Amino acid sequence: MAVIKPFQGIRYNPQCVQDLSKVVSQPYDRVRYGLQDKYYDQSAYTIVKIIKGKQFEDDDEANNVYTRARDYLHTWLDEGVMQVEDVPALYVLYQTFTLPDGEQYTRKAFTTALEITTFDQGVVLPHERTLSGPKIDRLNLTRATETYFGHIFMLYPDQENRVNAILDQAVKAIEPTVVRELFESDVTQRFWVVTDPEVIARVQAEMAPKTSLIIADGHHRYETAINYRDEMRAKYPDAPANAGFNYRMVTLVSMSDPGLVILPTHRLMHSYDVKTSKQVIEDAQAYFDVQPVADRAALEAALAEATPQAPRIGFYDGDYTVFALKSPAVMDKIAPDRDPAWRLLDVSILHEVLIERVMGLSQESVERKENIDYLRDVEMGYERVDNGEANFLFVMNPTRMAEVRACTAADVKMPQKSTDFYPKVISGMVALRVSPDERL
Repeated sequence: MAVIKPFQGIRYNPQCVQDLSKVVSQPYDRVRYGLQDKYYDQSAYTIVKIIKGKQFEDDDEANNVYTRARDYLHTWLDEGVMQVEDVPALYVLYQTFTLPDGEQYTRKAFTTALEITTFDQGVVLPHERTLSGPKIDRLNLTRATETYFGHIFMLYPDQENRVNAILDQAVKAIEPTVVRELFESDVTQRFWVVTDPEVIARVQAEMAPKTSLIIADGHHRYETAINYRDEMRAKYPDAPANAGFNYRMVTLVSMSDPGLVILPTHRLMHSYDVKTSKQVIEDAQAYFDVQPVADRAALEAALAEATPQAPRIGFYDGDYTVFALKSPAVMDKIAPDRDPAWRLLDVSILHEVLIERVMGLSQESVERKENIDYLRDVEMGYERVDNGEANFLFVMNPTRMAEVRACTAADVKMPQKSTDFYPKVISGMVALRVSPDERL
């Protein structure tokens, strides 16, 4: 069962930070490509100083990115820049955004403390593989600050959206805090603090029987939370079940929410000299029906005609080409030991067939990102190919929610970067304390 608790969150004091848009940020793993400097320039109190602080050449054990994060937190609390909620609360977040096709969506979520369980217990399930490096980094930050600042974005089953209905009613009479984050400034973030015990109890009751909550974003952070919990239990074996470290701050979205959107993650191939793009196209014909098309519009139209049983991948090297898998039997032969749900994922076909077999790149080189960049913004990919900064671009369709459910139900982890749930859950609106004496 999914045990959730309201918590007394750490939040910015509106008397000290009037514009929260200046201090919130993308999740830590997206703070790159010069974005860190932009966040630092916005405010001396940016949350980035804690979740993804700057590193320096003279850093040592006594003075480093983690000790500075701890010091910022303590200083800001002492100075009143941040403050602890007076009473336990659930935190409601509505994110309104418009996609390139002009359609507007609102994704409804709420933030809570979720009791940590291991994946074999069936309450929380992963859908992507993880790497060790990010988990070590997040564990060091948690040890230093004894606080969770980043969110685990999770999906929960709720066909009738009953939880959304409860919270919709609860926030009607509350004025929201409205924020626009720097990187995804086109997303309007509306945030409410819900402290009504009756409302909280109703949400807890709705969530209690639920299992198979899927991690949409934050696999590394959740596995880090398991490690931190186990570490703290070893240090404090007499701590009660409601000790803060037994919980993780999560942001929950219904799988049936009309605003739940998955965007594609495109693959830009660069610094690649094993084959020319012409050779890649020729060799791909062993597995795909290869069709040149006139322009980008024709490529996008062809990709839109893909079905779960007939996947398609776009290719751009200055010209436009569509790769349509000849038959599901192609992947049956290449990956016979894999689950059928995994075999027909666009990203599985891309990596197993095009990148590994056709291009000749190893899984290890892909994990090291030697020749590959992952892009949400397809425009950047086209531009870098046109500017001679990359060899070619694989243009992807988004993974379907049904495919995420199928892989998760089969206990099959999807390849990395299989899903991009848009928009991201921003950091800086609220944080959860997990020090040894914290109780929920």
